[in-house]
Amino acid sequence: MLSIGEFSKICEVSTKTLRYYDEIGLIHPDEINPENGYRYYSIKQLTKILFINRLKSYHFSLEEIKDILEWEQDHFEEKLSTALNLKKRKLQEKLRTYEYTLKQLNSDVLNLEKGISMMSYLNKIEVQLVETKPMNILYTRQMLSSDDYTFGYGKYFSKLYETIATEKLTLLGTPITIYHSEEYNPAGNDTEFALPIEEILNGTRELREGLCAKSVYKGPYSELTSVYAKLTEWIENEGYEMVNSPYEKYITDPTQTTHPEDLVTEVYFPVKKRS
Repeated sequence: MLSIGEFSKICEVSTKTLRYYDEIGLIHPDEINPENGYRYYSIKQLTKILFINRLKSYHFSLEEIKDILEWEQDHFEEKLSTALNLKKRKLQEKLRTYEYTLKQLNSDVLNLEKGISMMSYLNKIEVQLVETKPMNILYTRQMLSSDDYTFGYGKYFSKLYETIATEKLTLLGTPITIYHSEEYNPAGNDTEFALPIEEILNGTRELREGLCAKSVYKGPYSELTSVYAKLTEWIENEGYEMVNSPYEKYITDPTQTTHPEDLVTEVYFPVKKRS
């Protein structure tokens, strides 16, 4: 048996943290002296704490780790492999985001050294006035927090694609996201995911035709706020006003490119001339 101090020293986890792990049910001491309350851990528990440390290093939350530790032994390795692969994809996405951010930061530094404004890139965002045609869309509408966006998109679009495949429906275009909330709320935003299809049935609706201010943006989704700002400025300067919820069309399938700068998105703001 190892005292909590010895166990702490070997696994490089503080005694305070070990007590917290005990409190939340992550790992309990094998023995507690009833007279003085001293905690003791067995040698075999070193493997368990190392496993916990490894999962923490992969950015699993303590709640996620606790769930994993409680899995039944049947198919444990298979379920763990699935969880690790999902975490790997999330980390790869973050890595690509950091790589793009670093590239963008370097570009800003170089521009400033040349006397070019850091926000000059906004001038490269073009806006055009277009008449859109009506579309019949298969849709689902959800309240999504800002943390849900990246992975929520794949989840809900996947369900729509499954419906199309199961019902043998006719897909007519690329995915669309429509934003219905009047203001941004990190806790949740009214978001509609849609795919244009030919068949009119339960679960479809018409996305009406109309006049739109449109921008085409090539780059990561995180930069679309710049497009929204540019469109809003253009609408004000040109004497138009918004008449409906803005929406995005994803021309490039994000699963088919590993470079965020290659993503192509069309952004539409339904408008009318201000009276």
